[in-house]
Amino acid sequence: MPGARLHGWVDHGDAVDLIIPDAAAARAALEGWEDCDIFVQPLAGREKNLLAADMDSTIIGQECIDELADYAGIKQSIAAITERAMHGELDFAHALTERVALLQGLDTAIIARCLDERIRPNPGAATLVRTMRARGAGTLLVSGGFLDFVEPVAAAVGFEHHAANRLGKQGKELNGQLVGAIVDADAKRTAMMIECGNRGIDPSAVLALGDGANDIPLVQAAGLGVAYRGKPALIAAADARLDHHALDALLWAQGIARKDWVI
Repeated sequence: MPGARLHGWVDHGDAVDLIIPDAAAARAALEGWEDCDIFVQPLAGREKNLLAADMDSTIIGQECIDELADYAGIKQSIAAITERAMHGELDFAHALTERVALLQGLDTAIIARCLDERIRPNPGAATLVRTMRARGAGTLLVSGGFLDFVEPVAAAVGFEHHAANRLGKQGKELNGQLVGAIVDADAKRTAMMIECGNRGIDPSAVLALGDGANDIPLVQAAGLGVAYRGKPALIAAADARLDHHALDALLWAQGIARKDWVI
């Protein structure tokens, strides 16, 4: 590529920095390299001071509501709604309340069972979170899913703060309703902005990531917004996409070599 030059290896053979004079041309030329994830960004300020991440299909590999629905024998119908919502084809709040209503009567003990049997962090998630925290960054897990899952996942992976929806319960059963305001796309962005204010940083100092249309405002507001295995609507809005590597590759994107990762 004309004018491009090697700046140096972040990790030899795995992650390299190239100095490129024309960012737009660079993105067009480099996108599509086999098995490569390309991040086009300024060198200055690329190490971020806050990580704001979606949970379902991002920090974890599952959609929690779909897995709960499987225990109720209705996964296929709920998963179809989830997929359309993540593609931006349905209003998120309406789709969420519709799916939660279908879970009415489910034994709340199933939540703990689902966590134990089904819910697993995506590769590299804990290393990304722990390394950024060790270097002084804040960490926020913000989800359109449910607090019953978000709290234990946040604790296991290492997030300091979290925000999510609350499932309504009656006795030992789900009542098919949500408690309080819905955490939707705008609420995710608002939670990130509040955390920026609390830390006294600009949104440009945020690394935000998600997978679906519900993450667009969050990703667009951040200095580096990443689509992780993203749906087309989010890919179009994001600064970069992570399709091939694990989540800890986002440390390379910040110039942090593997020797400095907290495993």
